[in-house]
Amino acid sequence: MEQRSGTKAQMRLARISSHMLSSSCPPQGLKMGGLEREPTRAQGAAPGFKVAVLGAAGGIGQPLSLLLKMNPLVSTLHLYDVFNTPGVTADLSHTNTSAVVRGYLGKDQLGPALDGMDLVIIPAGVPRKPGMTRDDLFNINAGIVRTLIEGVAKHCPHAIINIISNPVNSTVPIAAEVLKIAGVYDPKRLFGVTTLDVVRANTFVAEVIGVDPKDVNVPVVGGHAGVTILPILSQVSPKFAFNEKEVEYLTNRIQNGGTEVVEAKAGTGSATLSMAYAAAKFGEACLRALQGETGIIECAYVASEVTEFPFFATKVRLGRNGVEEIFPLGPLNSYEREGLEKMKAELHGSIEKGVNFIHKPKSS
Repeated sequence: MEQRSGTKAQMRLARISSHMLSSSCPPQGLKMGGLEREPTRAQGAAPGFKVAVLGAAGGIGQPLSLLLKMNPLVSTLHLYDVFNTPGVTADLSHTNTSAVVRGYLGKDQLGPALDGMDLVIIPAGVPRKPGMTRDDLFNINAGIVRTLIEGVAKHCPHAIINIISNPVNSTVPIAAEVLKIAGVYDPKRLFGVTTLDVVRANTFVAEVIGVDPKDVNVPVVGGHAGVTILPILSQVSPKFAFNEKEVEYLTNRIQNGGTEVVEAKAGTGSATLSMAYAAAKFGEACLRALQGETGIIECAYVASEVTEFPFFATKVRLGRNGVEEIFPLGPLNSYEREGLEKMKAELHGSIEKGVNFIHKPKSS
C-alpha cells in the first residue's frame, strides 16, 4: 500500500515538473529534483507571440497570467518567480486555451524564462501596505527590477518591456540605465504601465456623467504616483463640462485610487485585480501593434521630450517597434497647468533617484 501511494506521489510530481522546463528541452531523459520529466501533450503552440511574466506567482502576476493565457495573440506564456511557480503553472496549464504555458523558478531559471520572448511584463516586487508610500517600496523593488532587466538585456534584448513594479516613476529609469550599460537600450521598447490610471479615470468619470465606462476616454499624463498622476479632464471623450467641485473630486480620487484600495483591503494587499486587468489591456495593445495593427493609441510612461521631464506619461501611438509617435499634451486649462507645476519636484526627484540607484558606488 505504501509503495502504491509513493508511486502516485512520484507520478504527480513528475507531472508538475513537466511544466517547469523550457519547451525547447528534450522531453525525455531530463530530471528535476530526481524525477524524470513526463512527456506532455502540448508539443507546440498556436501562431502568436511569446510572452513572459516576471513575478507571475504574486498578487498581480497570477490574475495577469490568467488573462494572458486567455488571449489568442499569446502562443507561449512563460511564468517566472522566486516562489510557487510550479503550482501556478500547473493550475494555469489546465485551462483549455491554445497558449502553451511553462514555469520557471528561481534566479538560475531567469535566462531560460526570457529566451526568445517578444513581450516581457514585470509585476515583480512587494506590494504596498497601509501607511507605506511608493517611496518606501523603492529600496526593495529597485534591486528586483535591476536584476530582472539585466536578464532581459542578456536573453531578449529586442523584446517590448512593460514595467508594473512600483514605484514606476523610478523603476522605468532604473531599467533604462541597466539597458544602457548593457548596450541594448531602445527607448521605443521600454514602457511604464500607467493604464490603471486611465482605467480608473474612465470608470470614475463614467459614474459622474452617467455613461458606460467603455465609452469614456480620459488622457492621464505625468507619472504613476499621487500628485504626478494628472487626468486631463478638459480633453475627456465624450465632451463634458465639469464644474469645479467635480474636477477636484475626480482628480483627487484618480490620484489616490491606489491608496483607496490599500485602505479598503485593510492590510491584506493592494490593487491587484484592477492592475492585472490594466496590464493585460496594455499588453494586448502592444501585441496588436506587433502584429501590424495600426492606429493603436495608449497612455504610457516613456522616455519623452514632450516636457522637461526625461520620462513622462502621455498618449503614444504603438507600432511593430514599440513607440511610433509621442503626442503633445494638447490644450490645458489653468487647473491642469497648475497640476503640471505641482508634480515637478516629485517627478524629477523620482527619476533622479532611479538613475542614481544604478550609478551609485557599490558598498564593499
